[in-house]
Amino acid sequence: MASLFERFKEGLARTRNVITEQLNVIFDRGPELDESFWQDLEETLILADFGGPATLDIVDQLEESARRLALPDANAVMERLAATIAAQFTEADPDPIDLVPVCLLFVGINGSGKTTTVGKLAKAGSDAGRKVLLGSADTFRAAAIEQLDVWAERAGVQVVKRERGADPASVSFEVVKQAELTGADLVLVDTAGRLHTSDDLMRELAKVVNVTRKRASEWKGAGGSLPVRTVLVIDSTTGQNGLSQAREFNKALDLDGVVLTKLDGTAKGGIAVAVSHELSLPILRVGIGERIDDLKPFDALDFSRALIGI
Repeated sequence: MASLFERFKEGLARTRNVITEQLNVIFDRGPELDESFWQDLEETLILADFGGPATLDIVDQLEESARRLALPDANAVMERLAATIAAQFTEADPDPIDLVPVCLLFVGINGSGKTTTVGKLAKAGSDAGRKVLLGSADTFRAAAIEQLDVWAERAGVQVVKRERGADPASVSFEVVKQAELTGADLVLVDTAGRLHTSDDLMRELAKVVNVTRKRASEWKGAGGSLPVRTVLVIDSTTGQNGLSQAREFNKALDLDGVVLTKLDGTAKGGIAVAVSHELSLPILRVGIGERIDDLKPFDALDFSRALIGI
């Protein structure tokens, strides 16, 4: 079975190609650590969607290391690049998906991959021996309910749902109640996609989160309490727009983490660095393919090494 690093390396090929092409241009100019080298490195990271703040911090830290350690040339700097990138990520301590019990609310815009993420986590949790319960709080889109039913069947788990058009907050209330009755320890709630630019829709989503937390505060099931965590799902192919989404969802909901999907289909994999660095949010899982086991736990150093081709 391929290691996590090898899977990252495979999934991040398009982003890595963009970065290595630019790095090759830099090295063709020679090994000197002059002003042009630092400017070119900065441009390379910006092109891969690392974002301004993360890029400046990475380059500043490498420049400081070069001075402090008297690094001789560009090769010596590049040996430190992966570790410097990895240091920009906020760690999940603990990983909310691993909490027992836990209720996870998945939010994001339409098409980001929320339902698929919920389904894959349900299958992984069920395979690991956890008692999983799904909640279909996307009551506006019939296809979402049907899609979640398919995932529930594949994972061999139950799903709580209401008729189309029902109040999504009522679904989240009911799923926590059902989890308490059935002894579920991994509760995954799929919410409707909504634009981060719509204040009304974001307020409605905040209501879903608040209702879920209020019902969870009355938890009498195993573990003594039921933590509720809110996770944003971002389609990596959206690049810097994904960062804009994360800012608005975080402002409205105070997020606990991020799942990045479709990293294998983008040259903008640096968005993972941008989101985690700027908003101090941990990357919990990354999607690097369409197979059921292609939603992987995040490891900052393996990810960074795969990103730049080390």
